[in-house]
Amino acid sequence: MNAILPLSGRTALITGGTRNIGKGVAIHLARLGANVCINSRQKDADSEKTLALIAELNGKAFHFPANIADEDNVKQMVKQTVAQFGGVDIFVHSAGIRRVNSLLETSLKEWREVMGTNLDAAFLCSKAVVPHMKPKMGRLIYVSGVSAFRGSSHRAHVVASKAGLVGLARSLAIELGEQQITVNCIAPGPIDTVRAHETGNIPHHPYGMETMLGHKGDAHDIAAMVGFLASDEGKFITGQVMHVNGGMHFGS
Repeated sequence: MNAILPLSGRTALITGGTRNIGKGVAIHLARLGANVCINSRQKDADSEKTLALIAELNGKAFHFPANIADEDNVKQMVKQTVAQFGGVDIFVHSAGIRRVNSLLETSLKEWREVMGTNLDAAFLCSKAVVPHMKPKMGRLIYVSGVSAFRGSSHRAHVVASKAGLVGLARSLAIELGEQQITVNCIAPGPIDTVRAHETGNIPHHPYGMETMLGHKGDAHDIAAMVGFLASDEGKFITGQVMHVNGGMHFGS
């Protein structure tokens, strides 16, 4: 007899699900038995590769290209996910823009672009998926960052958006608690991803990129925490920030 997988019969929608942390999350949740909708701005080699990897696990998945800072795009994405899989049980906001610019060099356009993808999208997607969540099974999980607690030079817009996710999660945890929907954040530290290499060094970084363990984490470190929070084992955890950052944050 085949064992029932922890997320069997559940559906996960993952923004930024074709690269970096989001890709790792998508593959891990599929491995745990979830149906998966992965999102990015456009269909490309990354989305095709992620779908192929999930197919190798005998998982069910599709890709929906959308600008998640646009409410109509988000509504269409959720509508398609519900039509294909019957609902949305798990929402993971992993999409993010990481720009490096000083305060004086940051334009209002850039600020709004970062906020749109990093924070507005979490609000829009959460608002769209909550009505489709089954009782006692709903999970909202936002990928924030350790910089939300420690700050970072030349990244005021990024850090502000990541801190905003923490406030959003804590407020929605209170609001949605009666519906047994849990809402949590994960705060990664330095993760060895393609995006990390593309971003490069951050000028005047106040605490460097060293962890207590002396090395970076990988996407699966974050995916494993997402899988835990999304499963029945995580059903009594809400309004929390899970620090998966190698000891870079010691605060409350």
